Amino acid sequence: MLIALRTDAHQPLARLKSRKYMSSSLLLVDERGYDPMSREEASLFFRLVSYRYGRGAMIITTNKSIRDWTELLAGDAVLATAILDRLLHHAHVLNIKGRSYRLRDLEDALKG
Repeated sequence: MLIALRTDAHQPLARLKSRKYMSSSLLLVDERGYDPMSREEASLFFRLVSYRYGRGAMIITTNKSIRDWTELLAGDAVLATAILDRLLHHAHVLNIKGRSYRLRDLEDALKG
């Protein structure tokens, strides 16, 4: 998705309305948080979140807590606050804790 955002970075918002990532009723952003965003990527992500705010639902999965998002968004606390303000306004936050499901079989094999 960041590639598409970069490609469309200089397009006016009016032209981007037809893009699926802007116009779909639900956008899923999976595993946001493994790699921090550059300043440009964080700004483009803000543009996406800001445009979609109130227009379409978003599901974002991440392994980072909300308090770590400044680090993910190029260390920009102001930008992180603006993004989180829009994302969390009508959000249902699900915090899933526990062992890795993917490592379950490995842990069982090591025990046995």
